[in-house]
Amino acid sequence: MDVKILNYDNEKCYVDYKVTGLSKNQLEFLKNTLKEESSIIDDYLKIRMYFNNEIFPFNSEIAKYKLEDYIANEEIQMNVYLSSILEDL
Repeated sequence: MDVKILNYDNEKCYVDYKVTGLSKNQLEFLKNTLKEESSIIDDYLKIRMYFNNEIFPFNSEIAKYKLEDYIANEEIQMNVYLSSILEDL
């Protein structure tokens, strides 16, 4: 499984993730299990997570100074989160 951040919006406080490298069964399972807005597009899952302004990840001081590192960390955290969900499959 590979997780990449496609987009984020500081004003609307959302992050879009692209999840690839999963079977159709795994994609469907995640889409049906996640509470977040999600859709299957071709062979990947797009997840949009909304945050309140106080906890929006890209409003942190660390994100402002080391954005590439912060994005990589967020992608790893989402990968771990989705992997734990897929254990129930």
